[in-house]
Amino acid sequence: MNQTAHRYKSLQYLLHTPSGAGAEDTRRKHPVILFLHGAGERGSDPTVLKDYCLPKLVETETDFPFIVISPQCPAGQWWVYDPPLLMSLLDHVVRHYFGDDRRIYLTGASMGGYGAWMLGTLYPQHFAAVVPVSAPALEKPASACALRNIPVWALHGSADMTVPPEQTEIMIDALRACGGTPQVTYVPGADHELTTTAYEDMKLYSWLRMHTLRP
Repeated sequence: MNQTAHRYKSLQYLLHTPSGAGAEDTRRKHPVILFLHGAGERGSDPTVLKDYCLPKLVETETDFPFIVISPQCPAGQWWVYDPPLLMSLLDHVVRHYFGDDRRIYLTGASMGGYGAWMLGTLYPQHFAAVVPVSAPALEKPASACALRNIPVWALHGSADMTVPPEQTEIMIDALRACGGTPQVTYVPGADHELTTTAYEDMKLYSWLRMHTLRP
């Protein structure tokens, strides 16, 4: 376990680094996950993220093999408030901790899943795969076409009353309509708590590692 709080410009964030990750380690690069949290974790104390989703897993999983960047959205904001700042943070961490820029993965839960859809469509050339979990649909679902050549795996609980699974269906249908081949899993009987349990399944990380950006 190696997850600590940091600040980059106006963003506070948690950073997990695998053993040996850092600018001095020039022998191997590390895959990177940018994780965006849900609405309930907004604020000015990134340590609260450790109780949820991927940051929670990193707290308990020994030697998790990804660099994990978990920024905290300021109170009252949504992830759409400053996409260039998120990308600047991502670039900063990749450069300073020897991240592999061909193996950068984007995921988010609930409001963060919306952010994953949004950021992925704005910067598809940066991400080797995108995983929105229990995510609301974008206002313009057709913008998902920017991800038609990027591996996407969307997950949603079939019994989610907070964000109905039809929201994911809208995005998947839009992506397929323009030639994308996304993977989607509707977990039978699962509610909005899937936002945490989805990240406990190690198959997710095996799937991520299957994907690398083409040179």
